[in-house]
Amino acid sequence: MIFSQLSKFRVVVIGAALLLIAIFVISVATGPVSLSPSQIWRTILGQGTSKDELILYTFRFPRILITILAGMGLALSGAILQSVTRNPLADPGILGINAGAGLMVVIYVMFFTIEPTSFLYILPLFALIGGLLTAAFIYLLSYRKGEGLEPTRLLIVGVGMAAVLYGITLTLTTRFDREQYLFIANWMAGRIWGDEWPFVLALLPWLILFVPIVFAKAKVLNALNLHENIAVGLGVNVAKEQRLLLIIAVALAAASVSVSGGIAFVGLMAPHIAKALVGPRHQRFLPVSAMLGAALLLIADTIGRALLGSSGIPAGIIVTIIGAPYFMYLMAKK
Repeated sequence: MIFSQLSKFRVVVIGAALLLIAIFVISVATGPVSLSPSQIWRTILGQGTSKDELILYTFRFPRILITILAGMGLALSGAILQSVTRNPLADPGILGINAGAGLMVVIYVMFFTIEPTSFLYILPLFALIGGLLTAAFIYLLSYRKGEGLEPTRLLIVGVGMAAVLYGITLTLTTRFDREQYLFIANWMAGRIWGDEWPFVLALLPWLILFVPIVFAKAKVLNALNLHENIAVGLGVNVAKEQRLLLIIAVALAAASVSVSGGIAFVGLMAPHIAKALVGPRHQRFLPVSAMLGAALLLIADTIGRALLGSSGIPAGIIVTIIGAPYFMYLMAKK
């Protein structure tokens, strides 16, 4: 039985990795200027034309890597939130964390320049502050002594908080000039805007720092996913671990959306699909969830870039079209 479960896990991991590779190749080839697999291969080997190298290394690769990293960060953030809160509908977008990060992005844009070179590494910190403040406020409103975090209350407070914060954000944007407004409008729509190599280097350290911690906390997450009393009986310091993991979840989500735009539902769908494939043990479904999150966001961005010519459709809109019906299905089921 254990052997068959391990075999299934390996098959799923290999399948998810192959899916991500296939989408990567399709995404690299897709755009206003299409590249054939042979052109891509020759360019990687250093035998491509200068035009192909420009398209591949300057435009396609950094955008695709940002999308993959952001998808992984959002998926792991959603997985953590679902386990810590014991709420299968938890997602950084639905619970208002993305909205809090977005509000701080707006505040930054109001007072500082939006040139990439000036706010490349500062913007994720602003987004983190906004996400942490929002998560703390939601936590305080949802927590009841003796009851802990009640899932339904958490969801209602989070959805209400997201609505309020988005309302404040839209009000503040009325003070913007055309350039600032277009930037925030694209950000809120979930358009992948951080599509240069420096943005990859800005997001990558956040994942390098926090992802190993998340995987190391897999057993703790298994316990927290059970009833709070059971977790205490297993020797888990529930309050301490909840705070630490919530901070990590907010950090992953805030850093991801700061360069990818306000994208929801990736953190909802990827963990659910991963659990359906390999079961609820975090040692198995966390890595699968990360790969599926990257694949989902990359699929959305590739579809968006393939439609409507050069302007395309923001990846956040494509994900929402897919994720909103799935969210309603889970609401009805759970």
